[in-house]
Amino acid sequence: MKRSFGFILAAATVLSTLNSCSKSGWSDYRGQLLGVYDRPQWGPINPHGMVYIPSGTLHIGPSDQDVNHALWQRSKSISIQGFYMDDAEISNNEYRQFVYWVRDSIAHTLLDHYEEADESSEGERLDWSQEIDWSDPEQMGNLEDMLTPPGESLYGRRGVDTRQLKYSFRWIDWQAMASKKGNPDRERPLQDFIKEENDLKIYPDTLVWVHDFSYSYNEPMARQYFSHPAFDDYPVVGVSWMQARAFAAWRTGFWNEYRLDNGEPVVDDFRLPTEHEWEYAARGGRDLVPYPWGGPYVRNTKGCFLANFKPGRGSYPEDGGFYTVKVYSYAPNDYGLYNMAGNVAEWTSSAFYENSYSFIHDMNPDIRYDADESDSPTNKRKVIRGGSWKDISYYIQTGTRHWEYQDTAKCYVGFRCVMPFLGRSMNDFK
Repeated sequence: MKRSFGFILAAATVLSTLNSCSKSGWSDYRGQLLGVYDRPQWGPINPHGMVYIPSGTLHIGPSDQDVNHALWQRSKSISIQGFYMDDAEISNNEYRQFVYWVRDSIAHTLLDHYEEADESSEGERLDWSQEIDWSDPEQMGNLEDMLTPPGESLYGRRGVDTRQLKYSFRWIDWQAMASKKGNPDRERPLQDFIKEENDLKIYPDTLVWVHDFSYSYNEPMARQYFSHPAFDDYPVVGVSWMQARAFAAWRTGFWNEYRLDNGEPVVDDFRLPTEHEWEYAARGGRDLVPYPWGGPYVRNTKGCFLANFKPGRGSYPEDGGFYTVKVYSYAPNDYGLYNMAGNVAEWTSSAFYENSYSFIHDMNPDIRYDADESDSPTNKRKVIRGGSWKDISYYIQTGTRHWEYQDTAKCYVGFRCVMPFLGRSMNDFK
């Protein structure tokens, strides 16, 4: 794809601020400190499909004795700033919107569908109003590069080659920019701190349903899970940590481009939650409890299971789901979040270190490491939380930590996004 859909929103916001002008001359201020005129109005937003998680304090770590992992999960009191969180895991159909957007952007590029860019845009801009006719022989000839090679088509029809669906995005390394060692005079250009991920394949790895198990028949899930409408409302799996980050970057840009086109101020980034944001949200305001619903049991008073996990040896369907279940299954926790225990484990932004609880800050703790492809496997470990449909009850506890490599995809790992809340806590508006 010629044009990457990456966004550096902080720089864009600064430029738009500095380029704005007041509607009157400076003489209208009459020498008084009145602030800049014509500033955009801002109030609390309500991102679709998200719930507000208020600021608060929690005790991280196990809610019960855990001798084997005592050093992994030392108890610690921390505070978390308020944020928005997806009320359910990202579904197949939601992720498909990202896949189709990438598909269409490549098609528009190959068909040379561009519009004249305005002064505020950098480079050419795709003209999304032009039609892509997948049945037009002339257009299909121009789209040959993104179709499956001859001989690989099923049912006699050639479709889009999912291996060609690639996405590029950029982000700012704020830690390096703020470092006294790396930027002592604060005058290094922004470009020095912009990182890029280019041509990342974004189609889910559907073969994980076969790869993750030996001597197990799961080919129907590999063929149908992401593509068939029967699974539209099930959590997307087979997505690596980098692909989840790419989705969050696209989601940010997709909304902010709409807001900028309509004269609205931009919003902060969608992103993966830190592991402690995730734990705080999972507890639902119930401190020191083992499960999102409280506990200590995994069944309610009627004997029904409260999450999708592996209840016993060789027993997968007893809780109502053989594999995954729909993202809005079971009852939500007190914050209105579904499946914070079980169904699929979820990626977080945090790097996994066994002893991180001993040195993280007690205010919005966050530990990250952007591992390169050449880094050791140890440095590629990222924290996953929540447990999955194939895990026993220990792994679905709110305080249990586990990890996977950032460049791997699994049939039992998905994700959901968060967005910071800007301004005073929403609770204070009541």
